[in-house]
Amino acid sequence: MSKHESFKGIYVAMYSAYNEAGEVDIERVRLLAQYYIDTGITGLYVGGSSGEGLLQTVEERKAVLEAVMDAVKGRLTVIVHVGANATRDAVELARHAEQCGADAISAVPSIYYRLSEQAVEQHWQAMIDSSSLPFIIYNIPQTTGFQLSASLCAKLAQQEKVIGVKMSGESTYELQQLKAAGGEDFIVFNGPDEQFLAGRIMGAAGGIGGTYGVMPQLFCALDALFEQGRIREAQELQYRINAIINRLLAYPSLYGACKAILQIRGIATGQPRSPLLPVSEEHHASLSTLNDEILQLIAEV
Repeated sequence: MSKHESFKGIYVAMYSAYNEAGEVDIERVRLLAQYYIDTGITGLYVGGSSGEGLLQTVEERKAVLEAVMDAVKGRLTVIVHVGANATRDAVELARHAEQCGADAISAVPSIYYRLSEQAVEQHWQAMIDSSSLPFIIYNIPQTTGFQLSASLCAKLAQQEKVIGVKMSGESTYELQQLKAAGGEDFIVFNGPDEQFLAGRIMGAAGGIGGTYGVMPQLFCALDALFEQGRIREAQELQYRINAIINRLLAYPSLYGACKAILQIRGIATGQPRSPLLPVSEEHHASLSTLNDEILQLIAEV
């Protein structure tokens, strides 16, 4: 058994929560976190892509985390994405996460500049050194332009605090290679929601995903089927989940569509922050139908 066994499972990549003016709404953050507590998930991943962390100020990100921690009160494991373009901002967020009582921190590399592997390593190392929390590398090359190499993964994994990687690249072969590079106790979280089962089969200990936020029970059920060795049933459920994901991707904004579904359920989180596109009123009817179908599938599993 891995010494980091407590981190395995299903983590909702939590959405942003704004008011009608587009400002962070602390009460809405609390209510959203509260919504997930009894769904069966292991925890929340706060401030990542789905949470629009890179579109928020450092102070906004701090306020969001404080609200999440206030709502959760230890009932869920909280991983905080502290990645930022400037190393000093990421370090400040890492220290704040520890002060708030978070369970782990995570980060993408700095984006925009095409950084060398040495520069990315130095950037991550500053965060690792700034707190006593476990650190989870976030590898998402299709958006950052940086591909985590097996050699850098292996080097970082030699440190006690570096416990895993959120692998959001699209290759499950690369997922397996990072797992092998990190070693037996190294945790890999599957990133692409549509290949959760494939990631688990190739060595992921769990998953962190954005579409989990509108159907956390389905991913918990999928994970349970895998753990029970019921692979054919898990495959069928993944197919049905993927059909939902495909429909969500047809909207102008994936995050906007997911947030609109929560709005239909009575959980207001506002629109995504520009430049992410909103979902307009014309989409409400089809999203309401999709929500009904998601809830029906949840009732079946």
